Amino acid sequence: MAHRSKGIRVNTRKKFRRRPRDRGLSPITRALQDFKVGEKANIVIDPSIHGGQPHHRFHGLTGEVVGKQGNSFLVKIKDGGKPKTLIVRPEHLRKNVN
Repeated sequence: MAHRSKGIRVNTRKKFRRRPRDRGLSPITRALQDFKVGEKANIVIDPSIHGGQPHHRFHGLTGEVVGKQGNSFLVKIKDGGKPKTLIVRPEHLRKNVN
């Protein structure tokens, strides 16, 4: 009997889908954006860039930037009432407008 793979991107077919007009290369400004400590950021995973992706369970959450680690940012979120710190590259973050 074959054993089903359970990799890091399992069950993400619809979650990571992009609209037809948004397909292709991502703008370079998204990779160059900067966040200050204490700023709110939305986690929106860009499927075309594999590096620095958080786990897909955190896709769509909003967190607070608490620091920087290399080219990535440390984002603090609450997952089921428990605080967690994610290491996320800026391509997978958007500035929160609220």
